[in-house]
Amino acid sequence: MLEYGLGSEVSTYGDMYSFGILVLEMLTGRRPTDEMFEDGQNICNFVANSFPSNLFQILDPRLLPDEENDWNLNPNFEKCLVSLFRIGLACVIESPKERMDVVDVSRELHRIQKAFVGEFTLLDPLCFSKIFHNYIIFSFLKFTN
Repeated sequence: MLEYGLGSEVSTYGDMYSFGILVLEMLTGRRPTDEMFEDGQNICNFVANSFPSNLFQILDPRLLPDEENDWNLNPNFEKCLVSLFRIGLACVIESPKERMDVVDVSRELHRIQKAFVGEFTLLDPLCFSKIFHNYIIFSFLKFTN
C-alpha cells in the first residue's frame, strides 16, 4: 500500500489514510513505527485483528476509566470506542477509493458526539471529536484552496 511516506501523489485519499492512522494511534497509544510491528504486522492489521470484540486489549490504558467500577456507569463507552475504531479502520482501507470520505467522517463524528460524548464525560477532556473534526476541516480546506 503506497501512501505519502512512500512516494504517492498528494490526494484527499491519502489525507483520509493519514487521518485513519492518526485515529488508530490516538486510540491505541501506538505509533505505526512501534517495534512490535514486524513481519508484515502494522497498526492497521493490529487493530483489525482485535475489532470489535477485543478492543479493550489494544486500547491505550490512559483512555480507560481510573476505577474498575466506572465500567458499570456507562455501557455506551464500548459502543463509542467501536464507532471511533470503525472510522479509523474505514479510513485505512487498502483501496483508496473505498475509504471513508471527509464528509462521511465528519457526519459520523458528529453522530458519535451527539450519541456518546454528551453522556460520557471521559471523552470531553480528551476532545476526540473536536480534534478529529478540526483535522478533517484542515485537510478539506488544504485541498479546496
